[in-house]
Amino acid sequence: MKSFPALQALVIATGVVLIQLGVSAAGKTYYLTQLTMAVYYAIVVMGLSLLMGYAGQVSLGHGAFFALGGYLSAFLTTHNIAALKSAAWASTLKELGVLVSRRNLYDGSELLTVTPWAAFGAAMLLTLVVATVIGYPSLRLKGHYLAMATLGFVLIIYRILLGTPQLGAADGITGVPAWSLGFGLTVSGKSALRVQNYYIACAVALGALVLLTNLVNSRIGRALRAIHDGEMAANTMGINTARLKLQAFVASAVLAAAAGSFLTHFNEGIGPSEASALKSVRYVALVAAGGMANLPGALIVSSLLTFLSLRGWFGTYDSAVFGLILIVIVSLTPDGPLKPIGLWIQMRCRWLLGRKEARHGVA
Repeated sequence: MKSFPALQALVIATGVVLIQLGVSAAGKTYYLTQLTMAVYYAIVVMGLSLLMGYAGQVSLGHGAFFALGGYLSAFLTTHNIAALKSAAWASTLKELGVLVSRRNLYDGSELLTVTPWAAFGAAMLLTLVVATVIGYPSLRLKGHYLAMATLGFVLIIYRILLGTPQLGAADGITGVPAWSLGFGLTVSGKSALRVQNYYIACAVALGALVLLTNLVNSRIGRALRAIHDGEMAANTMGINTARLKLQAFVASAVLAAAAGSFLTHFNEGIGPSEASALKSVRYVALVAAGGMANLPGALIVSSLLTFLSLRGWFGTYDSAVFGLILIVIVSLTPDGPLKPIGLWIQMRCRWLLGRKEARHGVA
């Protein structure tokens, strides 16, 4: 399956449609809300799978990158700059589609804010710069310096978000507007748009899966695997290990920020808990649960476990049950549960094919 990203996407897309049809037929479309959130979180896990499973680097700061994308999108699309609307630059940006005027739902006053698309672009750019600044010195060192640097980064971001009134402090930012993607598609948490947003989230995740799978099957992916197996040996073969590790780190960080931006518009808000160290550790655990170098496994297993947690199936024992499931998966299937399932399906298909050929031979 690793050589056929289109086939992977087709199989998963079929499952996506069947799930939606099943919950709709059962009259439980409210499940789609948590499924949509789980898929956005799984995008972070897929990006981290690229960094850990292929480049062999551990990051404990992807919760901060998720929050960076979400908070910047939330701040820019809710911060009112109507007092500056008479400025020439504001008029120019409004004509370019960077700024938009809208009405305050509470008092009817005029709001002038950044459009969601422009805010998303700004979030991606800022994340790229921040990830480069953090990763450039850390990835040139040996050992787990990247993990230490990103852990420090996530603690700093969490405290900044928690103590900044302009960012809502402990309450976070609410009232984030819906994001019109065009073609009649809107990222919003409204109940009437549950099905649409479920498919939007799945489309974004499948796009990321195809992109990452093609990447790891390319020359760059082979170089990343060489770094994972032995960085010194990869260096002697002429691979620029520092540059490739940095590129993988930045790519995974940008994916996390993109997921944060989408989920913030879907939830119509974001809180500082998204940048907690525990959230980042959970992402790392989900990578291990799905299989270190298994992108489809990261997507499917992460979505399933996150959905169960969001639905509260484990109640107050959520962390304990999650830890137990993780121990079982890692102990019994280190490459992720999907790999042995796939091998079993292949064996059954070959067995059935062999029986069919034997019957025809006897006849």
